[in-house]
Amino acid sequence: MIYSSMQPIDRVAFEVGSVPIYWYGILIGLGALLGYILASYEAKKRGLPEDIFADLLIFAIPISIICARLYYVIFEWGYYAQNPGSILAVWEGGLAIHGGLIGAVLTGIVFSKIKRVSFWKLADIAAPSIILGQAIGRWGNFINQEAHGGEVNRSFLEGLQLPEFIINQMYIEGAYYNPTFLYESLWNIAGFLLLLGLRRVNLRRGELFLTYVIWYSFGRFFIEGMRTDSLMLFDTIRVAQLISVLLIIAAVSLILYRRQAGLAKARYLSKDGPGI
Repeated sequence: MIYSSMQPIDRVAFEVGSVPIYWYGILIGLGALLGYILASYEAKKRGLPEDIFADLLIFAIPISIICARLYYVIFEWGYYAQNPGSILAVWEGGLAIHGGLIGAVLTGIVFSKIKRVSFWKLADIAAPSIILGQAIGRWGNFINQEAHGGEVNRSFLEGLQLPEFIINQMYIEGAYYNPTFLYESLWNIAGFLLLLGLRRVNLRRGELFLTYVIWYSFGRFFIEGMRTDSLMLFDTIRVAQLISVLLIIAAVSLILYRRQAGLAKARYLSKDGPGI
């Protein structure tokens, strides 16, 4: 479909009967599918059952979506208290990545204990898949014209050598906006490639996942500072920036602690060994 110079992309990709199918959901689903394929292939190489991530995702996907939505609703309660009918309208946007990660990690911990496998081993394998899914999911924000930065002029966007369809989609209610969704997507793609490369380095178990946490949080901190739709705490603190700083501190501390306590003797390429 060819769009006019100021016509935004329709949020609805197509309809099945009278049921609209939104690009937002399609892109999140695509990210999850590609991540699953990648993780399953790697799990088999690392000596785990090929279907272990299929079993995990049965629980992790719905729990992560629920947690991502709850996280967002809690920090936007002023709006949702007045509009309770919108709480379940996830197709309109409003899934907080940090909430989804909390749900995914908690699910992974419980799942690994039930299956009697190393949580850190699962997390390391899943790390590239997670950040790849995030990179793809940000394009759902693009379609919804959200997660953008402040107002800019068209020449600024043209100076970034952006394709016309991105420039047009950044034209929202009479003004152009900074495409911060794109910055984060590109940052995540770079992180995805970094994590794939670090697999060959054979890091200690758990450190690939913790590197993901540090990489993503570092980029998110700075990109969040450019956004205009940040979730706020006490009207002064950007929640995502605060969480990003705390996650970096926690990840670095865990790396140091696990090394000193002898909990990270196994390596990424090890099929067996300690490190639960």
